Amino acid sequence: MSSARVVAVTGATGFLGLHLVAALARKNARVRILARRDPVHELWRDISLDVVPGDLQDPKALERLVTGADAIVHGAGLIKARNRAQFMRTNRDGTHAITEAARRHAPVARFIAISSLAAREPQLSDYAASKRAGEDAARAVFAEASDRLLIVRPPAIYGPWDRETLAIFKAAAQPILPVFGKGRAAIIHVATAADVLARLAMGEGKAGLYTLADVRPDGYTLRELLTEAAVAMGGHPRFLPIPAALLLGAGKVSSWWGALRGTAPIFTVGKARELLHPDWSVPPEEALPPALYQENIGILRGFPETVAWYKAAKWLA
Repeated sequence: MSSARVVAVTGATGFLGLHLVAALARKNARVRILARRDPVHELWRDISLDVVPGDLQDPKALERLVTGADAIVHGAGLIKARNRAQFMRTNRDGTHAITEAARRHAPVARFIAISSLAAREPQLSDYAASKRAGEDAARAVFAEASDRLLIVRPPAIYGPWDRETLAIFKAAAQPILPVFGKGRAAIIHVATAADVLARLAMGEGKAGLYTLADVRPDGYTLRELLTEAAVAMGGHPRFLPIPAALLLGAGKVSSWWGALRGTAPIFTVGKARELLHPDWSVPPEEALPPALYQENIGILRGFPETVAWYKAAKWLA
């Protein structure tokens, strides 16, 4: 009888990481995580974890994390930062550190780098540039072992325990909603994203670059997303078109205000450029094989279920 597959995870305490650890546990993996402190979370109540204290700047901790692992899922990263250098320090340099540790101390392990759909357009923002730089760092380290490397680009992710998209559902309850741009964007429920990543970590699929999406890889318009979010909240919104220049201006003000206060705002001029980009759909050549999608949840189901969870958890009135 073979022993359980060891999967090492960074970013385990983040939104996607929480669900990924639970998905791996359901597949009977032995999960080892990198964390600054011993984590406690309701999703992990019945899961036995191996916790390696430390972070991406600690070479000894990274060595302990990856040694003996069958697969490594690197999900740690910043989604907001005070400047480009801060993004690069974590999203590029942190990725280089963990991939180098994997190359040295886990010579046969599969490596799965969780990037972002934004990495497809690195010129749009410091965040997008740092995620592409992280991909490039991983490719450079695994240049002679490319069959071990999988890069996965998720789009926007939503679902239970997510505080970022909670704000969108709260806004969708208002009678008038701002809309901007004419582009389309893919989106995915966290349960689908976590299951796909867990399957890859358990050895399914092949090396390469993949982009995730739900049942609509061609994406949704902003009006579609906000309409379904509003319906899930019990509303019927009207829309107020916002000029692109106004959105960009608001991003500049938010960036300036964050710099003045010494904080890292999530909404910046770079984020405004990302929001205005016309095409965040998933091209067929980047899509995962259908066999890897055990359950692909669209927004017609996913949004109402997410709102129901928010209400049950008392995150929404």
